Amino acid sequence: MLDYVFDHTRAELVDTVRGLSETDARRRLAPSMTTPIGLLKHAAFAERKWFQSILAGLPDSECDGAMFTVSDDETVADVIAEFQRAGHRARTIATDIDLDATRQHPTISLRWTYLLMIQEFARHAGHGDILREQTDATRRT
Repeated sequence: MLDYVFDHTRAELVDTVRGLSETDARRRLAPSMTTPIGLLKHAAFAERKWFQSILAGLPDSECDGAMFTVSDDETVADVIAEFQRAGHRARTIATDIDLDATRQHPTISLRWTYLLMIQEFARHAGHGDILREQTDATRRT
């Protein structure tokens, strides 16, 4: 059930950017630096951090990257692919960990990490939905 809900929130987050133009994906419609593509980039970073670094205990040199911000040369497709790679690697890491096995940082379990990530991705998908609605509305006018 946790895997299903986690995959569903991943897909919902991707859907908030899929089909946006490069310009619309970078458009700031809130007073913060938040953009649709930025939300997805942040989620990829968070998934790498929690699964690769904390749960698997990999050194930074073995993690898939630590970039948190979208570079000018990255496309929507690039960031979607990065997010999907992070999700695939997280699934691979999780298969070898018992849900209630703990890690130090502070003491967390895979179950706790799943719940944290589901909460975070669902929240960001909601942010993305609002940004997408605003973007779609500006294109219609």
